[in-house]
Amino acid sequence: MLLTIIIFLLVLSVLVLVHEFGHFLTARFFGVKAEEFGLGFPPRAIGWYRNRFGKWRTIAGNRSVESLEASDNEALHPAKHATIYSLNWLPLGGFVKIKGENGGDKDEGDSFSSKNITRRIAILSAGVIMNIVLAWILFSVGYMIGLPQSSDTLGKKARVTDAQVLVQEVLPESAAASAGLKAGDAILRINDMGIETEKVLQDAVAASAGREAELLIKREGVEQTVKVTPPVKEGGRATIGIAIYSSGLVRYPFFVAFWEGAKTTGWILEQIVVAFGNLFTQIFHGDNVGDQFAGPVGIAKITGQAAHLGFTYLLQFMALLSLNLAVINIVPFPALDGGRILFLAIEKMKGKPVRKEVEALIHNIGFLLLIAVIIFVTYKDIIKLF
Repeated sequence: MLLTIIIFLLVLSVLVLVHEFGHFLTARFFGVKAEEFGLGFPPRAIGWYRNRFGKWRTIAGNRSVESLEASDNEALHPAKHATIYSLNWLPLGGFVKIKGENGGDKDEGDSFSSKNITRRIAILSAGVIMNIVLAWILFSVGYMIGLPQSSDTLGKKARVTDAQVLVQEVLPESAAASAGLKAGDAILRINDMGIETEKVLQDAVAASAGREAELLIKREGVEQTVKVTPPVKEGGRATIGIAIYSSGLVRYPFFVAFWEGAKTTGWILEQIVVAFGNLFTQIFHGDNVGDQFAGPVGIAKITGQAAHLGFTYLLQFMALLSLNLAVINIVPFPALDGGRILFLAIEKMKGKPVRKEVEALIHNIGFLLLIAVIIFVTYKDIIKLF
C-alpha cells in the first residue's frame, strides 16, 4: 500500500510538473516573469534564487520576493527577473506563479496581463501542449523498450515478444463466466498446449468440446488455473463465450518508435475527446455517470496495478493520464486553463476584459465545484474498496 502511494505521488508530480513547466517556459519565452516554480504545494520548505550579483541564495519558509527586495542586505536582493525554485511541504505535483496572472501589474512589461491576447492564450495553452508532448515521449520510449499492445494490426517493422492471448469480454451465463474468467485475463495454456495466437486457442477449445479443459491464466501478474467445459454445438465449433485478442510487447526501431508514438498519441487523444463528449451528453440527458469517474483513490489503485504488471505498463498508464489531464484542462470551465482562455476570447470579442472581480469570483466558484466533485468521486472510490 505504501509503495502504491509513493508511486502514485511520483506519477502525479511528474504529470503536473510537466504541465506547469509548459506555462513556465512559454511565459519566460514571451518575457513574462515567473516569480516562483515549485515542487509540491505551499507552504514552502525551502527555495533558491539568483541575487542581483548572479549568485544563488537560499530562501526559507514563505518569505516573499517583495520582502527580499526591501531588505537592507543587498546580497539578498533578487535579480530583476529572478525565479524562486522551491520545495514545498505538500507533495502533490507543483505550481508556477506568474507575475500579473490575476490581472495586476498591467503597466509593467514583464507582467502576464501586459501581453496581448495571443501571447496570453499561448502561455495558458502551453501546459496542455506539454502534457500531449509528454505522452508522445512516453509512448515513443515504450515502443523502443517494448509496449504492451494488441498485435493484430502492426507495422512491418514491428517486433513482437511475449505474445499472449487476452480476454476482451466474457459473455454472461457462458461457460467462461461460470469458470470465473474475467476481461483482462491472459490465457497461457489450455491442458498441455501453449497459447500464443487466437487460432490456437480457438482450435484447442473446439477440440475439447464436451470435456473439461484446464486453463492456465495470468490475472494481474499472478498465474492461476481454472477449469471450463466447452459445450457441444451441433453444426458449429464449440466456444466458451469470450471475445479475445492477441497482445504482446511491441518494439520499433528508434526513429520509427517516435512516429508510432505520435500516431498512438493522436489516436488515443481523439478517443478521449470523443469519450468526454459522450460523457457530457449523458450528463445533460440526466443519465447516471457516477461509475465512469475515478478520483485520486481510484487512480492510485490503478497506478499500483499498472506498476505491479511492469515498468512498460506504468509508462503506458502515465501517457494515458497525461492525455486525460490535457483534455480536462482545456475544457472551458472556470478555474481550468480552458476557462481562462474562454475569458480571453470574451475579452477579444468585447474589446475590453471582464471585470477582474467578476472573473475572480467565477473562477473561485468553479474551483469550489471542482473540489466538491473530487470529494464526491473520492468517496465513491473508497466505497468501492469495501
